[in-house]
Amino acid sequence: QVQLVESGGGLVQPGGSLRLSCVASGIIFRLYAMGWYRQVPGKQRELVALISRSGSRNYADSVKGRFTISRDNAKNTVYLQMNSLKPEDTAVYYCTAGLGERDPDYWGQGTQVTVSS
Repeated sequence: QVQLVESGGGLVQPGGSLRLSCVASGIIFRLYAMGWYRQVPGKQRELVALISRSGSRNYADSVKGRFTISRDNAKNTVYLQMNSLKPEDTAVYYCTAGLGERDPDYWGQGTQVTVSS
């Protein structure tokens, strides 16, 4: 059974930082591209960041220079370091895993990030 378990969400003030973690089980982690998506109620999910199995990274324009995705294949874990957070970053953040880089095969349950003073 595949599981992606996110943690690290919470409430933070504008300008603050958070680090999200996602631990994967039930997959051969090193073979999967890992990503972070986010969703605001009433809007479509959007890709925030993606790291390929070779380690190449892609980011949404809205988070470039502020967010960093990384992976630790020994720990089956993908991270999203979020700095200089803005209120518009408020969303539920989902971890994903996919053999391809376009459409994820698996999704986590999501973790809420709220940026507010």
